[in-house]
Amino acid sequence: MQSLVFMVIGCVAVLSVITFGAMYVLAQPTPTSSERPVVKAPNLGRHFQEIGREGSILIYDSKNNRIYEHNPQRNANGIAPASTFKIFNALVALETGVVPDDVAVLTWDGIHREIDAWNHDTNLRQAFKDSTVWFYQVLARRAGYERMQQFINKVGYGNRQIGTAADIDRFWLQPQLLQITPKEQIKFLQRLYQGDLPFSQRTINLVKDIMVREQTPDYILRGKTGWLTSTKPKVGWFVGYLEQNKNVYFFATTLDMQKPEDAPARIEITRRSLKDLGLLAQIN
Repeated sequence: MQSLVFMVIGCVAVLSVITFGAMYVLAQPTPTSSERPVVKAPNLGRHFQEIGREGSILIYDSKNNRIYEHNPQRNANGIAPASTFKIFNALVALETGVVPDDVAVLTWDGIHREIDAWNHDTNLRQAFKDSTVWFYQVLARRAGYERMQQFINKVGYGNRQIGTAADIDRFWLQPQLLQITPKEQIKFLQRLYQGDLPFSQRTINLVKDIMVREQTPDYILRGKTGWLTSTKPKVGWFVGYLEQNKNVYFFATTLDMQKPEDAPARIEITRRSLKDLGLLAQIN
């Protein structure tokens, strides 16, 4: 009889432990976003190794607040923005009215330049696509040193150094003056996307529109290239953002470039890296 009693008591105790354990598991709080499992980052560095060039890339997944990058030290160092500054320059030009819209034509000055696409009359939209330096230099001169510096300060763009009035049409091409890090490029692009810049909504919408490089039923890719030729090695940029899957992915890529034939690699490395994240693919 005693053995039977002890056996019953033991069974009740075991059942109690099991039941309590089950209740404990069910009572666990739902993991917060900061407690999400760590996602294994793809090896973005291999794309640079494959072409044999040094560089960096930073991709920010805004919905999931995740950063994917290669060469984080370089992503924190300032570099002259080169033609990626055309995004900012276009904002200032439209806002100040030095150019009324994206299709108003400026007359070519007749000076023959090394890129054939630059040697004709053009407008803001086409000059952005062709990265026509002289066109955006005219816009900067028309905006003027004081207004440009005021907008640079309001936005907090890079290190805010644009030199003197004599540098107004070249400060973004001179490494000793204006510099911006890839991380700062991402922050600037986020503010552009969100409309959180000291420019009218019309101005922001026009610039966003001229930034479109690819548009499909599945995604929109916006961006701007840049090529800094006054340094050794020369440095290429590709910055922008991808809208896909109800999310926005901001990117900034830099690449050491030795010759003009290296230029497409800026874009190709970025595309390969976005594809590593399952992006730029057909959505079924």
